[in-house]
Amino acid sequence: MRNACLAIATAILTCHIAWAADWPQFRGPGGQGIAADEALPTTWTDTENMVWKKDLPGAGASSPIILGDNVYLTCYSGYGIDRKNPGTMDDLALHVVCIKAADGDIVWDSKVAPTLPDKPKIRDHGYSGPTPATDGKALYVFFGKSGVYKFDLAGNKIWKAEVGSGTHGWGCGTSPVLCGDLVIINASVESRSLIAFDKATGKEAWRARGMVASWNTPHVVELAGGKQELVVSVKDKLLAFDPKTGESLWTCEGIHDYVCPSIVSQDGIVYAIGGRKSQTVAVRAGGRDDVTASHRLWVANVGANVSSPVVHDGHLYWVSDRNTTAYCLKLSDGSIVYQEKFPKQPYASTVLAGGKLYVVARWGGAFVLPAKPQFEILAHNTLSDRSVFNASPAVADGKLFLRSDKALYCIGTAD
Repeated sequence: MRNACLAIATAILTCHIAWAADWPQFRGPGGQGIAADEALPTTWTDTENMVWKKDLPGAGASSPIILGDNVYLTCYSGYGIDRKNPGTMDDLALHVVCIKAADGDIVWDSKVAPTLPDKPKIRDHGYSGPTPATDGKALYVFFGKSGVYKFDLAGNKIWKAEVGSGTHGWGCGTSPVLCGDLVIINASVESRSLIAFDKATGKEAWRARGMVASWNTPHVVELAGGKQELVVSVKDKLLAFDPKTGESLWTCEGIHDYVCPSIVSQDGIVYAIGGRKSQTVAVRAGGRDDVTASHRLWVANVGANVSSPVVHDGHLYWVSDRNTTAYCLKLSDGSIVYQEKFPKQPYASTVLAGGKLYVVARWGGAFVLPAKPQFEILAHNTLSDRSVFNASPAVADGKLFLRSDKALYCIGTAD
């Protein structure tokens, strides 16, 4: 009986492996953008609270992830860095990089040959937008039409899987999600498909169609009784699937435009924002078929184009890249608590740590706000790096990791 209970508990936890001090995927454990750390600095400069800075072998919009003593991220080099003089596409190289979390030294840099031709110009994001994911044993990396890769933690390629050949002027931005024995990819740009691959072999386990105009990383929603649903926001709809089989569970009217921000959830309710029209939708998961009339709780006419929100203490927080406005909404009914003009535009998604919101602007620094329903800017932190900061922050072991097109920064207080 004891072994049976352990097996059940293990099955419940397979989609959300929570590392005590790690940041294993885009937006951290569960993809929620929430860190358990309570001791992150509020202020920093090139010298204050700067543990280290490391120049990177290439540019990129992907976020760093942290596992144990190492940081992992992706880059691209050789082509498209200088927009005025992009170079030759044949020289494009994709990188998977391992960096020591303690001092910033590069442990290894594994290059991936891209599948060409790609778009000659990727607006804003470049050729390495998706963030890697790890299960603690291996790395799973997505490079759009160039494929999905599994690497061991020493930088050796284990397998490659194809997802389609489509390209887009905005590039590819969805990140891998790990669930049990599967790595799941929203290949909207490449084949309008949601595809699950076996982590051990790279073979396709299931595929679902209908991923239209979606740069949205899938989100695993926890339900009562240990049940889980995989939810994706696409143009006009939210789509829910059984993450193990790919079976369609429910649909709901969603954002009526292309969708980039990732879904967040709490207590079985999913919150999706997005679109140029700007909307936020709250839906109770667990339904079947079209749940628009039965499970959609509210709609608010505010949102964001790229940046994702966080849930905290009965409220939903984010800063919109579209109108450069900070928002706080009540989870109960979607009413707006505040909407305040923000000093700079973010593409990065908001991170919550220690009761504070960390918002990284594309240019012009990073901001710290209190996670409370009264707008306030506690700090505006700037660095001498004038390249773009498109990547979302990562948090591990009391440190904040920021990534620009040029460098990776580790920020923390002195021990």
